[in-house]
Amino acid sequence: MGAVSAVLIILITILFPPIGVWAVAGCGADLLINICLTVLGYLPGHIHAFYLEYVYYDRREQAREGRYAARRAPGVYSDRVQTGGQGYGTIVQPTH
Repeated sequence: MGAVSAVLIILITILFPPIGVWAVAGCGADLLINICLTVLGYLPGHIHAFYLEYVYYDRREQAREGRYAARRAPGVYSDRVQTGGQGYGTIVQPTH
């Protein structure tokens, strides 16, 4: 399912980058930035969309392996993309 969804997102992004960003990041700052970049030039919109998708799927794979990125990816404002679509879970505070 993961590879099929990635290919589908890439095909959608080739046709219209903001839809691919919306599918990965949701409605937020990343989508607004991508819409502006696509209006200003079709190529910058593609570059931004593919960068977001790369970060999303890379972080998703890292989370699946049990590794979490120590730093936020530059230029990515969506927490969904930063975490690969998953939350880090709750951290239980130690009791004294």
